Amino acid sequence: MSDAAPGKRPSDLAVRAVTGVGMIAVALVALAFGGFALWLLAAVIGVFMMAEWSELNGAPPQTKRLGQYVLFVPLAIMCPIAAGPNFFALGLLAGAFFFLGIVTRRPALALGVLYCGLPIYALLLIRHEPDGLRNALWALSLVWATDIGAYFAGRTIGGPKLAPAISPNKTWAGLIGGIVAATVLALVMSRVYLLPVRFVAATPVLAILAQAGDLYESHLKRRAGVKDSGSVIPGHGGVLDRLDGVVPVLPIAALLVVVPLGFPA
Repeated sequence: MSDAAPGKRPSDLAVRAVTGVGMIAVALVALAFGGFALWLLAAVIGVFMMAEWSELNGAPPQTKRLGQYVLFVPLAIMCPIAAGPNFFALGLLAGAFFFLGIVTRRPALALGVLYCGLPIYALLLIRHEPDGLRNALWALSLVWATDIGAYFAGRTIGGPKLAPAISPNKTWAGLIGGIVAATVLALVMSRVYLLPVRFVAATPVLAILAQAGDLYESHLKRRAGVKDSGSVIPGHGGVLDRLDGVVPVLPIAALLVVVPLGFPA
């Protein structure tokens, strides 16, 4: 997720747009079906995320594969024909984190189990709960809206940089534009789909978290000396490049879903 990046050729932007629309379409179909289809897509994405996380943290190929295998154990338990997204799966995620850290002696690599696994657990949990399709769509689409709003606001308005040492293209105007776009989306969903008030109220904060997640991944790439986390997605780079904003948003959204916190519906 990023503000406007100067120097993009029209052909690059076209590929980026087509690929982006295709990814959203696949995500929407998986969300609509839920169950095994959503789990399968999420599990495959999680394995790719772990591979890119390993490479960003300088893990050799054998260690990278070990990290993928270790993550897949709790992901497999999250399958609806197994235990599903319950506390047992959450405990396995924690266990996988400690196991990988102890075996490899790489705490940063082990952190990837939580970085990649928790958002998947959260998404499956949200979809499994009542009104799961609406709530999962809200959690994901607010990140997409933030991304789009930040891009166009950053490109149109420009102005002071948000964090030039980490991501030189991001601006304060992009941050505000992303927050506004996500909030408008939540208000529309509140009117059309009866999205609870607590979700609408939390949306601006989650939009900030989405952009913070993007900045964190930019920091990881800068530290690793790479432009993209991978090359698996045409025009977009790696899977982490597209899901950096989703990572911090989904766990908080899941908490809002399962713990009402006393807010009115």
